[in-house]
Amino acid sequence: MLSRLMSGSDRSLDREFNCTVRLLDDSEYTCTVQRDAKGQWLFEQVCQHLNLLEKDYFGIRFVDPDKQRHWLEFSKAITKQMRSQPPYTMCLRVKFYPPDPAALKEEITRYLVFLQIKRDLYHGRLLCKSSDAATLAAFILQAEIGDYDPGKHPEGYSSKFQFFPKHSERLERRIAEIHKSELIGQSPETAELNFLKKAQTLETYGVDPHPCKDVSGNAAFLAFTPFGFVVLQGNRRIHFLKWNEVTKLKFEGKTFHIYATHQEDQKIILTYFAPTPEACKHLWKCGVENQAFYQFEKSSQVRTVSSSNLFFKGSRFRYNGKVAKEVMEQSAKIRREPPEIHRAGMVPSRSCPSITHGPRQSSVPRTRRRAVHISIMEGLESLRDSGHSTPVRSVSSGNSFLRSHRNGAEGGHGTAEFSQDSYSPSDSVLPTPVSDDPSDPAQVRHTNGPRSIQEEGGTELCTQNQARPQDSSPKNENSIIFYTPT
Repeated sequence: MLSRLMSGSDRSLDREFNCTVRLLDDSEYTCTVQRDAKGQWLFEQVCQHLNLLEKDYFGIRFVDPDKQRHWLEFSKAITKQMRSQPPYTMCLRVKFYPPDPAALKEEITRYLVFLQIKRDLYHGRLLCKSSDAATLAAFILQAEIGDYDPGKHPEGYSSKFQFFPKHSERLERRIAEIHKSELIGQSPETAELNFLKKAQTLETYGVDPHPCKDVSGNAAFLAFTPFGFVVLQGNRRIHFLKWNEVTKLKFEGKTFHIYATHQEDQKIILTYFAPTPEACKHLWKCGVENQAFYQFEKSSQVRTVSSSNLFFKGSRFRYNGKVAKEVMEQSAKIRREPPEIHRAGMVPSRSCPSITHGPRQSSVPRTRRRAVHISIMEGLESLRDSGHSTPVRSVSSGNSFLRSHRNGAEGGHGTAEFSQDSYSPSDSVLPTPVSDDPSDPAQVRHTNGPRSIQEEGGTELCTQNQARPQDSSPKNENSIIFYTPT
């Protein structure tokens, strides 16, 4: 009898398991999940817990035993996607950054996006010049501690918060000056809204960086944003392609290709190497989903895509969900009393110490950060001198629902400004560092030169030495330039 009861209990345990989801304020939501439950069920439980209706911008992320990140696929069973045994721990994160976060319908959604961007700022993913950094940090202070009060906030109070990977005393003083004199009277929701308006004008807004190497073996970060595909190298954005210019994303093993049509029907191919085949596949899937979400007018226009030119070879994947335009149309129809928001305030944080009230960690160097101001013409000259085929371009888009970002970018008088430090997000955000193994394909390409890659129509591409500058590019529709950043 006892053995039958125990076996029944074991079967019950086999049918369900516990899953913990870490939320954006670092609190945790734990629930019991049936073994055959799909990702959609868990996501709906989390959104219901948060009282979140504008949920299509968010996703659930997990890391496998090999430290590779994944987005939980909602159409598949949770257990089919895991390579470890339960209980499972995952994270709620912004998956698709709103093109205009200030235009979100509900305050609860804006607050969650605010928490995500604050996290991006701390981990070094949102890179900006010192003046912008001071403004963003001051908005965070105003949102979390309210108006400056000399009785509560002694000299040097801003140094007790960690907003960025690195601080300087000068930057801390400037943060305090803005908080004391320019933000008095702003409520938490107003300060958060102003933070979002400022953040979405920056070139690295919405960047979720993937570490790669180019054909010469140089480190780079690839990312997909609401406005297109970007490549960051050193402290520059060396490539930007609008979504309507990207014609195909393809991967094979560790090799990732971006096919695009640039000005005057000029065909472009960018080639990069991910650290592992799994990282490359994740990069490809992220690109496919982001392009579908931001480019298409309706989800019915989304088609299944293949990672290879051959139907029977490679991975096949289809984005399942609403696209950005549908999400905004649905948000406009929301009619309810605004849900109550429980702001985290001054509580310890696992991954974002900006909301802890204690001494700055000694492991963070106190180095000064200067801003590098690169005008468009200077960018053209520097890229031409270094052999690049495309200049740094200001963010712009022809899509009507992206105009707010374009106007914000143009308001900067055509300058591309980045910190002097190299773009290097923290390892805690990027658990798949680029391998330094000498057998890495990128190193082989650097030694032997880039191989020719054939377009789907069979046209042979130019190598790096054959690529022509943009101003002398051929104008017929069959011309192709092979971009090999150095």
